[in-house]
Order: sequence, then structure tokens, then C-alpha cells
Amino acid sequence: MNGLHASDTLAVDAVRAMSHVQDDRLVQMQRALAGFGGRDDGGVSREALTAAELAARQWLCSQLTGVQYQWYIDDAANLIVRRQGSEPKLAPVMTGSHVDTQPVGGWLDGAYGVIAGIEVLHALDDAGIRTRRSIDVVVWTNEEGSRFSPGAMGSCAFSYPSRLPAFLAAQDASGQCFEVARDAAFDATPHARRIPLGYPIHAYIEAHIEQGPVMENGGQSLGIVTAIQGVRWYEITVHGNSAHAGTTPLAARQDALFIAATMVSELGTAAAARRDDALRWTVGRFEVSPGSINTIADRVTFSVDLRHPQESVLVAMEALLHRMLAQHRGACRYEVRTLMQRAPTLFDANVVSVLESAVQKTTVPYCHLTSGAFHDAMYIADHCPAAMLFVPSKKGISHNVAEDTDVTDLVVGARALTAALVTLSIT
Repeated sequence: MNGLHASDTLAVDAVRAMSHVQDDRLVQMQRALAGFGGRDDGGVSREALTAAELAARQWLCSQLTGVQYQWYIDDAANLIVRRQGSEPKLAPVMTGSHVDTQPVGGWLDGAYGVIAGIEVLHALDDAGIRTRRSIDVVVWTNEEGSRFSPGAMGSCAFSYPSRLPAFLAAQDASGQCFEVARDAAFDATPHARRIPLGYPIHAYIEAHIEQGPVMENGGQSLGIVTAIQGVRWYEITVHGNSAHAGTTPLAARQDALFIAATMVSELGTAAAARRDDALRWTVGRFEVSPGSINTIADRVTFSVDLRHPQESVLVAMEALLHRMLAQHRGACRYEVRTLMQRAPTLFDANVVSVLESAVQKTTVPYCHLTSGAFHDAMYIADHCPAAMLFVPSKKGISHNVAEDTDVTDLVVGARALTAALVTLSIT
């Protein structure tokens, strides 16, 4: 990343811009966005490219309308607003996140990263600062993956445009394909100019709530994310033979459920035995057929979600999984299918350094950490230098109506983001 170096002393403009972040404006925008798909219980239901999300996009467009702004949309329906810099031919600095939610989510999640980015631009306007590079704020499409699979579809297509054609055919539960929903997003923002996928980006910082308890437990207000842990998803199917529960002796059974349950127990015990606090091992789905109370199961399918910040550990755990499953080959036939394999994402050291200098300027307690969840930054880091900034989540709760973060932390996060983006935009 030529010419990008963090300094112990931030640029004067960066410090001045930080002081123009307005607490009330930030929170009011965040609350107003939560009203699109808002529920009586305080939660938000705003899945990707639904009517609620398209209305939210239209509202976002109304928040930045000056002559210095231009809205864009790309072929994956990623929505982007650009505040033009003094040298518009230079690659822009980018921030943002997503505004789609799980079927029932909270008021922050990725939406915080979008609103914090918009607040940065308002602060620059109030401070009368024009940056050298343009600054883009992006709303990535379908990060959650709850309506269309896979998740992080927009950011993935941005970094890998060749993957978009396969995404277009993805269908939601009602049978509507992503392409139709995407085209509706084009219609909802007719003033947004088309922009190519994968255009050059100088640097990217994504602000997000932590969605876990680490920062709150440690008393930190800001978290500098240095990596996103790697992940491997497996689907394991165990085949047995159906038989009558009352008439078949135990010794004569080929019970797929008993063998599958034994596999899960043994794998969990082996994972715990490693005594690795960074290891995550989860069985989130367990499906039994035929599912009758008085019939021995002839097929069981279960998932394994394996995560760790080090690729070598993922490789070792996959080998362990195959060895342990093989011990049951004589009891039942089984098969293993890999659903997803993603190496750990290591964020750019220079962007992390700039972000750390910005965070230090706020004088609040902070930490370095690895993200346990996927984020759009995972794919954008393949395209340009990137990093992430976390604010804490109360009790570590997210994807839940109880999701919350102290307003003081939301504000200080926006201030740190402001300083970092201004610093990056003058290089």
C-alpha cells in the first residue's frame, strides 16, 4: 500500500473532523433506520431486498444530497454514496457495512457501520473539510444470507465479479430469485448511477458491533480487529437401516441415530481436549429420518461448523474429524461433504496501524481481537487493504431483539472511524 503510513500524530483535519461528530444526529439516524422493519418488541425484521430494506435504502439516499455527493449502485445492488475529494481520479477510501437483518434482528448489527459512515461525511461537511481522496460509504447487499444463500453476496460479488451470475439464480423461500429482487433495488433508486463491480479502492474500514462478550467483559470501548477466523463447514450423513423399535434386538440394529450421536459426542470431547480457547466447534443442525418414535432411524444428517484463527489448526481438526468418523465405518456407512472452506482473513497491517492511531486519539480503553463472525470485510480484504473497528455488544447479544450498545460507545466508534478515514484519504 504505497505511501500509507500511520503516524503518532494524526493530521490536523482528522482531529478537527472528530470533534464535529454529533451524538444526537448519529443516534437519531440509527433509530430512524431501525424504524424500517421495526417491531413492537424493539427488534428489526429487514431481510435483504425486501420492501422494508428497499425503503431503508431510499431513506439513506435522502440523508446525503449536497452537490458534493453522488449515489451509485452496482450489478449486485450494492448501494454507494461518494463524497468527492479534491483529486477524484485517485482510488477512494471506503467504509460501510450492511442494513439487512436476520428474520428477527436488532437495531445495530451492520447498520451501525453504515450510519457511522454517513455521520463521518456529515462531520466533514460541518468541519468544512475536503479530503484529497473521495470517501465512499457502501451498503452491501445480502450480508446475512437469511433470505438468499450464500451470505455476504454483495461484497463477494464486488471482489469476485465472476461469481455474480451464479448468485442471480439463488431463490428465497417463496421461490423469488435474487435477480428479480436485485432489479427491484435498481427501480427503487433510479437516481443512483451504475458503477462497475470491483472498482479500485485505496483502503476499507468497516465499523460493526462486536456481537460477542469479549470487549464488554474486558471493559473496552473500542476493538481493533486484526483478523477474521477461518471456517470450515461440513455436512455428515450417516446411513443405517430402518426397523421396528419393539421387535429388533439391539445387537441386530444398524441405528443411524445412535452412531451419529456417538460421533457428535466423540468429536466434541476431542475438540474440548485440545484446550484451545480460540477453537470453535458447533453442531447446529441434526436431521433424523424417518423421524418416527417407534422406528429405528435409517439416515441422520448433521452439520459441523469449525472455526479458528490459524489455518494449521483447521487442517489438523479436519484430519481429526476424518479419523474419528472412520472408527464407525463398520457400524454404519457415512459420507462427508464440505459446504464451505475459508482461510483466516488477516487484515492489512498499515490500515490497522492507522486505525490504532485514530483509536488512541479517543483516549478510551481498547483492545485488539479476532472476529469470530463473518463480515463483508472478509471478502473486501481480498480486493484492497482493509481492517475493522468494533464497538462492544451488551452481554454479547446480537441477531436478537435485545441487541444493544451504549450510546457513548457508538459515538466514540464514529469518532475513531472519522479520524481513520480522514487520515487514509489524505495519503
